[in-house]
Amino acid sequence: MIINIKNILFLTLILIGSTLKSQTDGKVLDKTIAVVGGEMLLFSSLETQIVSLKSQGVIVDDDNKCEIMEELLFQKLLIHQAKLDSLEVSDEEVEMEIDRRLNYFIAQIGSERKLEQYYKKTIKEIKEEFRGTVKDQMVSQRMQGKITSGLTITPKEVRDFYKKIPEDSIPMIESEVKYAQILIYAKESEEEINAAKERIQAIRDRIIKGEDFSTLAILYSEDEGSAKNGGEIGFLGRAELVPEYSATAFKLKNTAVSEIVKTKFGFHIIQLIERRGQKVNTRHILIKIKVSEKEVQNAKNLADSIYNALPTDTLTFGDYALKYSNDESSAKSDGVVANPQTGTAFFSLDEVEPQVYYTLEKLKEGEISKPVPAQSADGKKGYRIVQLISKTEPHKASLETDYSKIQQAALGAKEGEHTLKWIKEKLADTHVNISDEYKGCSFENPWVK
Repeated sequence: MIINIKNILFLTLILIGSTLKSQTDGKVLDKTIAVVGGEMLLFSSLETQIVSLKSQGVIVDDDNKCEIMEELLFQKLLIHQAKLDSLEVSDEEVEMEIDRRLNYFIAQIGSERKLEQYYKKTIKEIKEEFRGTVKDQMVSQRMQGKITSGLTITPKEVRDFYKKIPEDSIPMIESEVKYAQILIYAKESEEEINAAKERIQAIRDRIIKGEDFSTLAILYSEDEGSAKNGGEIGFLGRAELVPEYSATAFKLKNTAVSEIVKTKFGFHIIQLIERRGQKVNTRHILIKIKVSEKEVQNAKNLADSIYNALPTDTLTFGDYALKYSNDESSAKSDGVVANPQTGTAFFSLDEVEPQVYYTLEKLKEGEISKPVPAQSADGKKGYRIVQLISKTEPHKASLETDYSKIQQAALGAKEGEHTLKWIKEKLADTHVNISDEYKGCSFENPWVK
């Protein structure tokens, strides 16, 4: 086994759903099962990974448990060394990473509310529960990146790597798609904007007259994640809040109630609970701006006109995406959608949003779909036009068609060998103490001395 921290620990985040679900189904009595340098490994960390794998249908035997144990020991060694090297990850970076992962799962399941219902936790609770895990993983990955930085792979090394793979072990490359989109959301009408503003003004007036902010948040706030907590969202830094909310929240004193604040989510009123250094704990009431059916129809009409113009217009799909698409992340890239998990433009079929998947499967390469309904994770409605740029069929990897993937695998193998050497060097002068029940594991590295 070549150790790669992503193999097991990535499950906590990429398969965060399984882990979250497992933790709602029962509690684990905790204890320390290993110490690496100054870092303690808890039994609950091991058990969470095991439950996560089992929930994916993986049979976990004693050998698998030992492999997971070694991955976790490796993570602790990385964290220990990162502290010695003063290598850090900021709270803002952690928050952004948590949001990125959660947004992926919200898109998969349909909405924040559905995610909370499924895991029986609020978004705030999910974030808090995994904040430490996410930070540890990010520190580990950054440290591992430092270990292997500067390593390169030559074309000869790639060819040699491929030739050494037995014929019956050459991996299958699953079907992948690359697609572009023009996403048009319904606009907010002046009438609906004014209606939402009047609603939140009325709520604010009641608070100013003495009614309890928390009670009114529970009754009226349309932020499903925080309403049940009386509108409280917890301690967050400036970068973790949208700019308009942040600017207001950090100006509040004592328990003052803000004026009405408009963000991309709608209208807010904010109350300061407590400030600690560069973080504030606030509660808020959100009233969203409703989108009328007329505006949804207007979005469809615009999408229809673009679709009808595309076959004969001198403007390309990418030109229209840049001019009209409301998806900022793809509009400037000819409408090409990036895979948030890999950073590339290619998606395996199970990585594609369900809304998009059923449209893509009907298209041939180069074809453009008719406008289809679209809805964002925060409830925005509109229409989407999709172009299938390419689709590969499942096949055995070859240097001719999959050079970049084989090159990546070869570099990964080289990095793995370099990392194994690093582990052995560090373990020579790092204190490690493992619980007796795990000393019988056939570890690849000398964790037991």
